Amino acid sequence: MSSKFGISTYHNTQAIYQNLDKLLQQPILGIKEDAMTNYLNYFEIKCQKSKHIITEAKQYIPGGVQHNLAFNYPFPIVVTRAEGAHLYDVDGNKYIDFLQGGGPTILGSNYPAIRDKAIEVLSTAGPVTGLFHEYELKIAKQIHSYMPSIEMFRMLGSGTESVMTALRIARLATKKKKIIKMGGAYHGWSDQMVYGLHIPGTRRFEAHGIPAACSRHTQEVYPNNIGALERKLQWNKLRGGTAAVILEPLGPESGTRPVDRDYNQKVRDLCDKYGALLIFDEVVTAFRVGLGGAQGYFGIKPDLTIFGKIVAGGYPAAGGIGGRKDLISYLAAGLESGKKRAYCGGTMAANPLSAAMGYYTLKEIERTDACVKAGQAGDQITQGLQKLIEDYELPYVAYNQGSINHLETVGAMFIKLFGLQIFKALKEIKARKFAMEQYGAAYMAEGMVTLAGSRLYTSMADTPDVIADALQRFERVFQNIQKK
Repeated sequence: MSSKFGISTYHNTQAIYQNLDKLLQQPILGIKEDAMTNYLNYFEIKCQKSKHIITEAKQYIPGGVQHNLAFNYPFPIVVTRAEGAHLYDVDGNKYIDFLQGGGPTILGSNYPAIRDKAIEVLSTAGPVTGLFHEYELKIAKQIHSYMPSIEMFRMLGSGTESVMTALRIARLATKKKKIIKMGGAYHGWSDQMVYGLHIPGTRRFEAHGIPAACSRHTQEVYPNNIGALERKLQWNKLRGGTAAVILEPLGPESGTRPVDRDYNQKVRDLCDKYGALLIFDEVVTAFRVGLGGAQGYFGIKPDLTIFGKIVAGGYPAAGGIGGRKDLISYLAAGLESGKKRAYCGGTMAANPLSAAMGYYTLKEIERTDACVKAGQAGDQITQGLQKLIEDYELPYVAYNQGSINHLETVGAMFIKLFGLQIFKALKEIKARKFAMEQYGAAYMAEGMVTLAGSRLYTSMADTPDVIADALQRFERVFQNIQKK
């Protein structure tokens, strides 16, 4: 197992929350009107081909795009080329890529050595055969070598499918029904997991078109509150018990809502105490925090682990589930007479291309120390942002977990929901969300692509020169903030 991790120093979680509370006590700091006009003019003047394509796309595609990450303000840009630390749009504009596909390309976008392997696989096996390919075994063995908890591995098509499978296994193995998640976390979009998204306490707020019965056994607790989790486990014990606790080990939304350094161990202990399985959702953290994942960094052995993104090296059909042999064996139990099976499938799951790209990506990450290098870039951009925030006397909060970087300028996801004040809170969230979209547009007009204007993924391709360039662009935005 690799002992090299991209997180050089674990942050002071309580200090982050204190600073976020201070941010929320401030009025929203928007971008000066004239500067925002100039930023929006950038899109009208410099991105005309993108606008034309998106305008036509809206006639055939709901919202004009196929992926939630592409919903950008004032309209999505159309990308034609990805290369290392940069993206290029259809109008020829160049951007620093802090989106990195939503996290799966820690080597940098369209990494040449992996691309060459993709061409080799496509020229021989093609993208899919429906039969076994040796790379299915190779990637399973490789993951096991990095993560001892992964005694067996099943590759699937997406993180959402992998979570569905994990919950099915947990209920079959424990004969219990309740699933506890951390409020605000995203674990895919299956019916039972569209619950408590983005902001703790929202429960079924976004479960439109989903019958209430689907989330009958889904529960949420406030993240980083170990007492709340134990109370929920105690309550469930009197009503049939808890099948599993599922969490992102860095905290909900890829560490946006961070947890204390010892939180995961406390959750592990509670799961053992109450007979629940512990599921780590490592879709983002696996092979980004380190080859040993967040579980290696924290020294925790979950019962089941969810994979996505980097598990296929940034290529499509990225998903998987691994864990204890007795649990993962339920996925093959249908082949054995008299044994119940946790049913799962997927025509494109573990296709030769996805499995091979995942395998070679892991080998290349190991060879290049990509997690460490991407983490160093994350430290550099976060430290640079923190200095700019201090220099310009802004209430923003910047923090990172290695190559996963957070820049909170409005704190939209940290608004607290309290009873009769819910409508006031929703109005505040809407205003802050719009301000966040404006920041995202300003960053893009300055030549940087971020995730929703508040998260940045760094990669091995982000050299000190790239980071220095980015900080100059951020500074230009910060110079245009309207202070009240």
